[in-house]
Formats: sequence, structure tokens, C-alpha cells
Amino acid sequence: MAARVTVLAVAAAGIVGFSAAHKNVTITVDGESREVTTFAGSVQGVLAQEHITYTDKDLVAPGLDAAVPRSGQIVVRTARPMELTIDGQAQTIWTTAATVEEALADLGVRSDEAQLSVSRRAAIERLVGVVNVSTPKALTVSVDGAVMNAYSNAATVRELLGEMGVILAEADLVTPGLDEIPANGQEIVIERAVSTSGTEVIAVPFATVEKPDPTMAKGAKKIQTAGVAGQKVVTYSVTMAGGQEVSRQVILEAMTAQPVDQVILVGTKQTSVPPAVSVNVDPGSAQGIAKQMMLDSYGWGDDQFACLVSLWQRESGWKVNATNRSSGAYGIPQSLPGSKMASAGSDWQTNPATQIKWGLGYIAGRYKTPCGAWDAFQSKGWY
Repeated sequence: MAARVTVLAVAAAGIVGFSAAHKNVTITVDGESREVTTFAGSVQGVLAQEHITYTDKDLVAPGLDAAVPRSGQIVVRTARPMELTIDGQAQTIWTTAATVEEALADLGVRSDEAQLSVSRRAAIERLVGVVNVSTPKALTVSVDGAVMNAYSNAATVRELLGEMGVILAEADLVTPGLDEIPANGQEIVIERAVSTSGTEVIAVPFATVEKPDPTMAKGAKKIQTAGVAGQKVVTYSVTMAGGQEVSRQVILEAMTAQPVDQVILVGTKQTSVPPAVSVNVDPGSAQGIAKQMMLDSYGWGDDQFACLVSLWQRESGWKVNATNRSSGAYGIPQSLPGSKMASAGSDWQTNPATQIKWGLGYIAGRYKTPCGAWDAFQSKGWY
């Protein structure tokens, strides 16, 4: 009999243990609920059993390590990103709140006092774009000698002044600007525009006129008449605000001196064509170096080479050490002074390639082509 009582007692203990481990729990994930049966001992175990995933940003209540409540509830809310601009400061937060109002409350912002770009009861999961928030601020407005206090959640200075009934003229100066976001404790200053008048003497630029001259080499230029600026007196009205000029309007202009055109003579005379030269030059000679360098660096052909041969034949006879005793010009291109050619190489006194490189660069920069330099030489006697 005693043995039978013992067996019954063990069986009863097993039933009690099974009942204690077996629980019915309601799991609510983002508002969707379902009933589950579990033998898990913790919230984390129940979620694993139901294959419910979560991140460290999500809300799980009770906590993951908490014991499973008997016939209780487990709530999971998925965190979502929310883009905010609060008083002009952009930020992105992760929130498990259901509405904008709840999310702002978590940030310490009272949505019933703030100005929002969306409804404060808008669902976070349905938001599109940025939520703009303008919180209440204590401000002062200085205008027309008076200082007014304001408490407003206006998003811009323009909106604040509109709320206060402050009427602005077009030229009035407002600091900070009308489209700026006011800051708590900031003073908005309005400086009214005032008008005044004055006169100013202004120079009138002269025009430049070119006239053809058949006695000068083609392309050569010479000033025949120097230009002289004219003068006029301008009377104007000026609108000022805060010590700054806002606008200016001309009332009257009077010319006191007419400008004199600058006249430039431009030569049209065709210069003689340089004598034909052989295109078959010694590759090792100065002329051979020049011909190849012209082609490689500037794309100049035989016609330009003919002009170059004539030009430097007259200047130096293509001698690397040619020296003009009166001017000091030196080398094949007759650089003045010769040391200018150092920009092309330190061996400028003895190396024809260095002298030719500098000379071609000089011609290209000043006369565009060797034939342009040859024309100038024939007109002036130098280039």
C-alpha cells in the first residue's frame, strides 16, 4: 500500500512539472498578434522557437532574458528610420514609436506645441520624405523704435513677421533674412528704407576703330589717334537701409566731355614672298633641326619653313654664336638679351637645338607663325 502511494505521488509531481513548463503566450509583432504554446523558459527562447528576428534597435517587452509570463504577452516592435529636420537641423533616428507624436515625445519634443509638416498622428511606417519640425521659441522683434516680444513656432522669419502683422516695404532690411530659421532667444531687427539723392562723375570709355593702310605691311598695326575717355555727370536717387545701399535709380545724365575714338592703322600691303628653299636639308644641321622641330611641335610645313629660313638668314646667318655688337642680340634667333634662351636650356650659348626651341616659341607666342614674323621683319627691320 505504501509503495502505491509513492508511485501516485511521483506521477502527480510529474503532472505538476509538465503544467508549470507548458505556457500559452500572446506574441504581438508590429500590431499583429498570435497565440503560441511554448515550453521555453525565456522571452528570447519563445522568439527563437517562432523564428521571429529582431535587432538591437527593436523593442522587445518583456526583455529578452526575462522569464516567459504565464498566459501573458510578448510585444515586438520593429525600429524604423525617420528623417527629421528640427529647427533646421537634419537628423535620422531609428524609432519603434507607432506615430510621429510618439517619436517626437521620445526626443523630448512636444508635438502639440510644434509646427509639423505632417499630422502628428501620422503612422511612422507610412511616412514619405522628411518630417519638418519647428519648435516654439521666445523671440524679440525690433521695428520702428519698438521692441516686441513673441513666442512662436514659425518656421521662418517671414512667417513670424506675418503672424505678428508687421508690414514690410520692398527695400526694408531684415536681419536675419526673411527665409532664415529663427533661433530661440534671437532678436529680429527691421531697418526701414530711406531715400536720398546725389551726383557722380563717370568716365565714358572710348571706342577703338581700325583703318586699313596700304603703305604698311599686312597685319602690322600702328596707333594713329590716341583714344581719350569722355565724362558725364549722373544724378540719381538712392534707397538706404541700415547704412547700406539697397537700390539706385538714375534720374538724369549729362555728357560734359565727348570721348575721342582711338584710331589704329592696320597694314594691308602684301610683302614679298621669301625665296624658295630646298626641303631636303641636312638632318644634322641647324636648319634640319628647325624643320623637324617646326613639324613636330607646331605642325608647320614647308611654306612656313621658307619664311623661317629667310628670317634667320637675315638675322644671324643661322650661326649659333652670332652676336650683334650694337644691341647684344645673340644666337640663331638673335635673342635680346641672349640669356632669355636659358628658359629653353642651360646650354643656350652653344646648342642650336636649344636656341631654335626658344626661337620657335617666341615666334608662336608673338607672331603666330614664322611667316607672320617674316612680315613684321620686312615692315620694321626687326621682329
